[in-house]
Amino acid sequence: MSADLPVEEPARRVSPPAGGARETDAWDRGFRPWDLYFGVVWAVTLIFTIAAPNSAPVRATAFTLFLLLAPWYVWFGRAELMRGPDSRGALVYIYVAIGLFVPPAVLVGEMRSAAFALVPQCFMLLSMSRAMWAVGVLNAVPVIGWALWWRPDGEAIFFNALFAVVSLAFSAVLGSWIIRIIEQSAERAELIAELEASREEVSRLSAERGALAERERMSREIHDTLAQGFTSLLMLVQAVDSELERDLPGARRHLDLMADTARRNLAEARALVAGGAPADLNGNSLPDALRRLAARHGPGPAEVSVEVSVEVTGQARALAPALEVVALRTCQEALSNTARHAGAGARAAISLAYSDAALCVRIRDTGCGFDVSAPSGGYGLSGLRARAAEMGGSAEVRSVPGDGTLVAVHLPLPPPSSPSPTGSPA
Repeated sequence: MSADLPVEEPARRVSPPAGGARETDAWDRGFRPWDLYFGVVWAVTLIFTIAAPNSAPVRATAFTLFLLLAPWYVWFGRAELMRGPDSRGALVYIYVAIGLFVPPAVLVGEMRSAAFALVPQCFMLLSMSRAMWAVGVLNAVPVIGWALWWRPDGEAIFFNALFAVVSLAFSAVLGSWIIRIIEQSAERAELIAELEASREEVSRLSAERGALAERERMSREIHDTLAQGFTSLLMLVQAVDSELERDLPGARRHLDLMADTARRNLAEARALVAGGAPADLNGNSLPDALRRLAARHGPGPAEVSVEVSVEVTGQARALAPALEVVALRTCQEALSNTARHAGAGARAAISLAYSDAALCVRIRDTGCGFDVSAPSGGYGLSGLRARAAEMGGSAEVRSVPGDGTLVAVHLPLPPPSSPSPTGSPA
């Protein structure tokens, strides 16, 4: 008889992958069909035994011995099948199960149908070499014992022996294929676990990188808005302090400027929290925002006053908010540096040039300049370059001591969309 056909099912058994990729695998969730399969084969074998042509005492002896196989499976074998292959308990279970199977199969040939339930378990629990030894015993020993015990004619021995050899060969081929499938399934489970672990790591690193990028963005926004506003407030405080005793009207004027600066800082802080546009761009075009920025830098106290002019060339138009923010922050940073470092009487000129392909922003001042190759611990110029790079553009700073400074930012623009055709010629 071919006692190995059911062994195809163990191909589904995959050891739980490392790292908890799955809480339970398909094998653990679907083991009950194997219980049902064993019970059906066991019951059918008992029925075959009852209907066998052997004498009643022989059938009763085989029946009694075979009955023990079911409690052995329930009490010990099932737990070993759930635990996995190649354990010490697996060997004990298979050896005892063979011991309970062989004597009844020698006494009653119909008992050999129980091998349909035992052969799959050999491949589930044992390595390939051990499984083949066990399957060989299950197929060969009952036939040999049956032939020695009952002394049948040669034809019966030949056909039973031939059937046992064919069954053993088929078990070897199919069993080796199944074990390879099981091993590949285990390898795939490990790879899936590694992949899921890698995805978790990538997700974690992406979250960290996103948080770092957001911190850098907020740092630039705070530097270009709130920090500059507070710097202006400090300069105005110094101006007021020097004017309290000799120029009260001037002090009051500067106090008004301090209040206006504080209100602007509050508006910028609210815009940062809300994630909206900068206060200067809220409801205004970029050229208008730059003119308002230029007006705030002069006239005023000597410490913060810079005469600023604004020139717009090309066809001004609304651009993507991110591009306009970069242009505005560039001018804020450049004018703030001019007010703090260019010296008294310095002037600045903002040039905003629109074209189809790019937006160019240039801020030139007539201040004292500086050595661009000297190391700088400031954040402004590096933040300016980072903003431009995020938009696919470039930033350039030119300066010579005693000859002013030029800040130029080039921002590429997407090509203008062509108007949709309204009709076609007849």
